[in-house]
Amino acid sequence: MSGPLRLVLALHNHQPIGNFDGVFEAAFNDSYAPFLEVLRDYPDLPIALHTSGSLLEWLVEAHPEYIDNVRMLVERGQVEILGGPFYEPILACIPRRDRIGQIRAYTQYLENLFGQTVRGMWVPERVWEQSFTGDITEAGMEYTLLDDYHFRGAGLEADQLHNFYLSEDEGRLLKIFPGSERLRYTIPFSEPHETIDYLRQVAERHPGSAIVFGDDGEKFGTWPGTKDHVYENGWLRRFFDALRENADWLKVSTLAEVVDEVPPAGSIYLPDASYREMTEWALPTERQIVLSRMTHAKESDPDWPQLKQFLRGGFWRNFRVKYPESNEMYARMLLVSNRLDELAASPQGEERRDLLAQARTFLYRAQCNCSYWHGAFGGLYLPHLRNAVYTNLIAADNVLDKVAGRTGAWVTIDADDYDLNARKEIRIAGDKLIGFVAPNDGGHLYELDIRSIRHNLLATLDRRPEPYHDKVRAAGDQQHQQSEVASIHDMVAFKQPDLDKKIQYDTWTHKSLVDHFFQPGLTWEQAQNGVGEMGDFVSGVYETMLRRSPEQVQARMWRLGRMGQYEVKITKTISLDVHDAGQLDVLYELENLPADLPIHFGVEFNFAGMAGGAPDRFYYDADGAQLGQLDSVQDLHDCGRIGLVDEWLGMDVTLETSQPSSLWAFPIQTISQSESGFEMVHQSSAVIPRWEILNPPGGCWSVKLSMNVDTSAAQARMLKEAALTS
Repeated sequence: MSGPLRLVLALHNHQPIGNFDGVFEAAFNDSYAPFLEVLRDYPDLPIALHTSGSLLEWLVEAHPEYIDNVRMLVERGQVEILGGPFYEPILACIPRRDRIGQIRAYTQYLENLFGQTVRGMWVPERVWEQSFTGDITEAGMEYTLLDDYHFRGAGLEADQLHNFYLSEDEGRLLKIFPGSERLRYTIPFSEPHETIDYLRQVAERHPGSAIVFGDDGEKFGTWPGTKDHVYENGWLRRFFDALRENADWLKVSTLAEVVDEVPPAGSIYLPDASYREMTEWALPTERQIVLSRMTHAKESDPDWPQLKQFLRGGFWRNFRVKYPESNEMYARMLLVSNRLDELAASPQGEERRDLLAQARTFLYRAQCNCSYWHGAFGGLYLPHLRNAVYTNLIAADNVLDKVAGRTGAWVTIDADDYDLNARKEIRIAGDKLIGFVAPNDGGHLYELDIRSIRHNLLATLDRRPEPYHDKVRAAGDQQHQQSEVASIHDMVAFKQPDLDKKIQYDTWTHKSLVDHFFQPGLTWEQAQNGVGEMGDFVSGVYETMLRRSPEQVQARMWRLGRMGQYEVKITKTISLDVHDAGQLDVLYELENLPADLPIHFGVEFNFAGMAGGAPDRFYYDADGAQLGQLDSVQDLHDCGRIGLVDEWLGMDVTLETSQPSSLWAFPIQTISQSESGFEMVHQSSAVIPRWEILNPPGGCWSVKLSMNVDTSAAQARMLKEAALTS
């Protein structure tokens, strides 16, 4: 081939479902708007632009002038609009029907909004499996871009990465561009001449070929330090000027122009992969550390440039193994997707297509990828993002109940493999609550959906080791300052002091109905550190029997287990009554308790999505007196009732015990990595009523616990808002 080198600049702008409005606004002011403002002054430099549906819907409402500006650039041929799945799901994390459905739905939305035929798409996080070729082409796409890392994994060398390739699945052809990792690290972090020098080398070796930069638009202003660097210090204008100055051999093009004007380099079948960093993050923590150490040890070896091509990280789907909380969301999403698919083929679904469309939108929003994994960004560790997943899943469930004709007060109970572990879980549900219980994992209540406010009270997250915790420990309480703008993957910053002293790991899963036998005299500090557990009930297997009637449903679970050297039996019965479907009752019956031995028994509950450190989120006692915010520590005695209020959610949760108890409450807080540095995040409030038992009659003892959820404040607020807008 001959002719100029084609350079494609493909920007991907994204904010996830559930992110704070202020974050959207800041990214708009720091990245999206100023980039477009500069671009307008360079009409001869086209770009490819992908905006996720979650962000684009916000822009349509909050900044219609931005949409007008993009439309103007589209009309003058300066912007190619890229499609993709509507709400930016990882394609490997959703069913095939939803992949195709999301891509088609977003294509239609984009074409209606901008008036341009959408031919190519962005693959979220470049997570790739070869079978996606067929799904993408069936959805109507001609081409996409991945990373050159994918192509290297297929055996290509550096000199073979400067054009697009054809890939195939069951006879369907897709054109795929390799995005340059080198450009991802030089743009915008190196001076423009360094990028130009590299491009000149490519042009000299491969005239008439094409090279693609494809990366986040947020690195042009939103990432720490980049706003001043890119705009105030003029990096972007200097870069665009440099592209113009070298137009005799460098032609800035869109993906569509390259596909139409340059022949493909050949055919390729790509391995399952993502960008290099993502494959590292998907590894188990200990293997991730090994890979990092081995890479650093070998990178100075003379054969390393050749060897590293054959080095592989992990497989994206294993995030659902690494983080069970991700699997919980995935399994719940799949349950809703399957139910929607079944109803769509039913007579009720035929009659209520409008409601099915609503439910499908909620489902698609719940598939937004950021909550399902964790790397250099907060993702899974951010409660508001996990809450957004459940909010939309519960909303979809509510709509699907309308399609199915389920109205009024009702309760039901079923058993199935709800979390995809080849064991049966229990779904206990009514018109106000939906609970999921795992008899094979301690009989835990692991999800509790409050239907009226669409909130999962058990969207918890455990504290576990992460590779970057070594950086936190090494830093101590010193604040690291960056001397220059760096890639977000290389930054070290601390949002709070003394984080190294707050790193802590859990020895059990923080859900509800977690059954503990503690050492007598144990303190709450020892208990939360996993010290003094004497029983094997925390994660033991419970046998189960379900009971059903029109008025009440029950799950009765029992287990013979060890308490120290003694064998004891716990039976716990969870009940949901049709007349009070906002209250969950749990009866505990303990048998075979040894005589003349003090027994310290506790039942752990966790309450998630209720923020800590806010004055309108607090504990209160039986008299209604406030005890402290939800990130405070409580060590109470002779307590028969405790409440948790979240005024922002409009929710009041009370926990009552038939026998007065002592009670511990303490925060579960993680130390995690986000775009702006390392931070402490409040994940849940652990509440453990506990009893000191001595010589119970016949070795038997029982207590009833009742958890009531009151959302009347939220419902009153919703009615008031509806009246104001009507």
